[in-house]
Amino acid sequence: QVQLVESGGGLVQAGGSLRLSCAASGRTFSTYHMGWFRQAPGMEREFVARIGWINGGIDYTDSVKGRFIISRDNAKNTVYLQMNSLKPEDTAVYYCAAANRWSRIATEYVSWGQGTQVTVSS
Repeated sequence: QVQLVESGGGLVQAGGSLRLSCAASGRTFSTYHMGWFRQAPGMEREFVARIGWINGGIDYTDSVKGRFIISRDNAKNTVYLQMNSLKPEDTAVYYCAAANRWSRIATEYVSWGQGTQVTVSS
C-alpha cells in the first residue's frame, strides 16, 4: 500500500482558490486510482473527485463540477485538487485516498492520508 500525505489546506475567502496536494510514497503509486473525499463537522465523509491510474478517467461530484480540477503527476507520485470559486459549504477536512477499484465509495479505498483542513469564510 502507499502512504499518503496531504498539504495545501487553509483559510480562504469565498470565491478564492486553493490547491491541495497529496504526496504518495511507494513505487506503485501509478497503479492506483486516486480520490479526494471531504468531511464536514457532523457529516459523513463524501466523495469529491477521482482520477484513474491510466489517467483516462476523471469524475466529480456534482457540487464541485466546473470549480474543482483533479490531476496527477505519476513522476512525482502526487495527486492534486485545484479548488476554484470556493464556497463556505466547501469547508471540510479533505482527504486523499488510493484504491485498486474504480469507485466513489470510501470503503473501496485502501490507503488514506491524515487530512487537511479547508475553511472558506463568507
